[in-house]
Amino acid sequence: MHYVIIGAGPAGVNAAEHLRKFDPSGQVTLLVAEDVPPYSRMALPYYLVGNIAAEGTYLRKNENHFESLGITVKQGRASSVDTQSKSITLLGGETLSYDKLLVATGATATRPPIPGIDSEGVHNCWSLRDAHKIVAGTEAGSKVILMGAGFIGCIILEALAARGVDLTVIEMENRMVSRMTNEVMGTMIKDWCVSKGIKVLTSTKVSEIAEGTAEDPLSVKTEGGETLPADVVICATGVRSNTAFLDGSGIEVDMGIVVDDFMQTSAADVYAAGDVAQGRDLSTGEYYVQAIQPTAVEHGKLAAQNMVHGHKTPHPGNVNMNVLDTVGLISTSFGMWMGVEGGEEGEMSDVENFKYLNLQFKDDVLVGASSLGMTQHVGVMRGLIQTGAHLGEWKDKLLKEPNRISEAYLASAQQQHVNLGP
Repeated sequence: MHYVIIGAGPAGVNAAEHLRKFDPSGQVTLLVAEDVPPYSRMALPYYLVGNIAAEGTYLRKNENHFESLGITVKQGRASSVDTQSKSITLLGGETLSYDKLLVATGATATRPPIPGIDSEGVHNCWSLRDAHKIVAGTEAGSKVILMGAGFIGCIILEALAARGVDLTVIEMENRMVSRMTNEVMGTMIKDWCVSKGIKVLTSTKVSEIAEGTAEDPLSVKTEGGETLPADVVICATGVRSNTAFLDGSGIEVDMGIVVDDFMQTSAADVYAAGDVAQGRDLSTGEYYVQAIQPTAVEHGKLAAQNMVHGHKTPHPGNVNMNVLDTVGLISTSFGMWMGVEGGEEGEMSDVENFKYLNLQFKDDVLVGASSLGMTQHVGVMRGLIQTGAHLGEWKDKLLKEPNRISEAYLASAQQQHVNLGP
């Protein structure tokens, strides 16, 4: 049996290791698109700061790790897949046959269609190569403009601030991290950044990036008419799943690759995992791309199980979750943090001290939560959402006093123990 994995991020690497575990005699090939060992994008900020060397981003530190497991690591980029002949064509024309295939190609950073976006000195921060360019082009005091204050943008922001650059953030939404915060919480994050010396422009779009001067190589213009000088511009405005090479393969693609409960695609013996796959959301039961590393790792293991053992292990779904450190301020969101139709919410806000807590309920079940500067409740919020525990009378208490959520969690756990009996 020849298992081929396209993509060597957390999903692909975890799948390869589990395929070897579940099938010691099978042939496992891991197709790596870049000319470096498999690495974690989530470690790139630590490299930008200087906390680790480039090698510190590698997912496995032992250079003989894959060889010792009998996993073949092959450099190459897939250009097409033929699901009828069960073969992959690589850029350059080489073909690779498979018995079972896992697509774990992740996502690619996108750029908005504005004049000058491809100028020298404009970078994404999505690959190790991008990170090398940013490290080479910036130092303490460099003028850096960061386009985008979403989740990825704020991770990059944290690293840039630690490098000591003169940082300006431009975000088109009216708040920071809009996909995990409401207006109150997102505005508090912005105010926190401003208090740390970072210039943040929300409800602002870049209209053009032009050539600047010898002193300031780039000139960034906004739709509001402001012109900002920059040494480097970093674009963190979004990503898209890497699915273009699947055109004509018969594999169904929506926002990502459509998979069933067992991570199989619409094509026989072809599976998908990680940022390229539309996996099940535990809260809604619906399928969408959930681009976080813990989900990718779980997808990889689950896909490997089903590739080897058949469709015996369904995907229960992952809790939509985000945990973000923005210059020392921790924000979190879980599940349906924005609430559900007909639901109720409990909210606690301490703007001066940058503390915020919001709980979302459907009947007496916690379905979503978000917090700022209150890390003590993180595990409890996730646990209650994941278990779907009925809170009974505690729901009304939490609507008034959300910060009592740990007490509610203990009460629900005790009640569950009573219901189960000795």
